[in-house]
Amino acid sequence: MELWFKEIDESQSGLTFKVKNVLFSKQTPYQRLDVFETDFYGNVLVLDGCVQITQKDEFVYHEMLSHVPLYTHPNPKNVLIIGGGDGGTVREVVKHPEVDHVDLVEIDEVVIEVAKKYFPEVSCELDNPKLSILPMDGIEYIKSKKNHYDVILIDSTDPVGPAEGLIVSSFYQNAFDTLTDNGVMAVQAESPFFYPEWVRKIYRNLHGVFPVTKFYLSFTPTYPGGMWTFGFASKGLDPVTDFAPSRVPAGTSFRYYTPDLHQAAFQLPAFVQELCRE
Repeated sequence: MELWFKEIDESQSGLTFKVKNVLFSKQTPYQRLDVFETDFYGNVLVLDGCVQITQKDEFVYHEMLSHVPLYTHPNPKNVLIIGGGDGGTVREVVKHPEVDHVDLVEIDEVVIEVAKKYFPEVSCELDNPKLSILPMDGIEYIKSKKNHYDVILIDSTDPVGPAEGLIVSSFYQNAFDTLTDNGVMAVQAESPFFYPEWVRKIYRNLHGVFPVTKFYLSFTPTYPGGMWTFGFASKGLDPVTDFAPSRVPAGTSFRYYTPDLHQAAFQLPAFVQELCRE
């Protein structure tokens, strides 16, 4: 008997792949968590029926969420990651030698445990001495910090249920207050093809709080539509004009991110520009 996974979204279309083995399946206090072994994608992490990462293409998302803001900021010392319990964003952040400390705020500790067991190449820096893991709600945590972080990265699931609070104006205002004077933030901002209403809402709420708000794109095959949006927000730094390509060391072992792509990613198709204007 063959076992196939199907992720069907609101458009009544989606992603399907053949499952070789079910490696893990559990209802945590926060979500349904499954890990599948596949021949094509490698191991796949699924939360509430939605693919979060695969071993084959996770590097695209994690590199673009991390390096665009980190190479825009001239001297990022303290970094906050909200979500991202798989460790992929941590792995990319600690590649920056100027980073002194990283706080990872992940509400579901089971995600961390599963990532360490089934995604070792993704979670490989979760024991880095620069890292503190804080198992708590990022929405509440960020209220307690003021003028503390140089960079904030929101590595969240889709904004439904508890995660919906990660895209509202009050959360972004708390993030603004948590950043240092020249702080920057990047957020995953969903699929412009499949979830334009979320892209529009995230842009509108970010733009209402931050002086600089720009969106950029990457392409991850296992995310709805393939095209994925990120939001960049800052108190003044511009991710294009304030970006110095010379800061990216020659020979850096990235698989997706490049200095040229950093700048090109902000050249948005007309329909994505319209979502931002709206």
